[in-house]
Amino acid sequence: MQEYWQPLLIGIMAFLYASVGHGGASGYLALMAIFGTSPALMKSSALILNVFVSLVAFIQYYRAGHFRWNLFWPFALASIPLSYIGATLPITDSLYKKLLAVALAIAIARMLFQPVEKAENKPVPLMGALAIGAVIGLLSGMLGIGGGIVLSPVILLLGWGRVKETAAVSALFIFVNSMSGLYGLFQKGFEPNGQLTSWLVAALVGGFVGAYQGSFKFNLQTLRYILASVLLIAVAKLYLT
Repeated sequence: MQEYWQPLLIGIMAFLYASVGHGGASGYLALMAIFGTSPALMKSSALILNVFVSLVAFIQYYRAGHFRWNLFWPFALASIPLSYIGATLPITDSLYKKLLAVALAIAIARMLFQPVEKAENKPVPLMGALAIGAVIGLLSGMLGIGGGIVLSPVILLLGWGRVKETAAVSALFIFVNSMSGLYGLFQKGFEPNGQLTSWLVAALVGGFVGAYQGSFKFNLQTLRYILASVLLIAVAKLYLT
């Protein structure tokens, strides 16, 4: 029975995350933590799902005219190499679970408390963007997330971009970080798990519908509360196991 409802839940996560321009890694990792998946498989699987869902989300937001190159490249320039390095760093299962629990707590805050869009965009300071990108990139590679769940609230809180611009930038940021992290894992001899195929199909379907709804249609605040509850369960499980 588990082989049927796992892909369904993955698809729902992809739908919810893609609606705000994210690849969904923190959601997939939360589900895998609840499923009892091993940390090694969690990181690699989340990155692969992230690559496809974030690309779908980016295409939809780009088509809707929300992407800003000048808001994207300073963060990506530093994050891409650091994501590769983070993916190759040795990390114990215990430390991985603790760091992931913190990342999921940030994701919960992001889902529950949406930063207010500023009236005018402020210029992005190059050194600040490079530093933020580097830190997020390193953590992204270590944990198997794309980093958009951290980058997007930073951009909005500091007034560097509007909500849908931020979603478009976050989607591409997640894509390039996930690709870089995956490359690092492949360099270490990683081989994809066969179970990933059904997850990927479900994530692509959910991601496409969610990205379309988010880029062209409406916000899904009620569903985000449900998502935050799932992430909270995963955080509790990570701390207790």
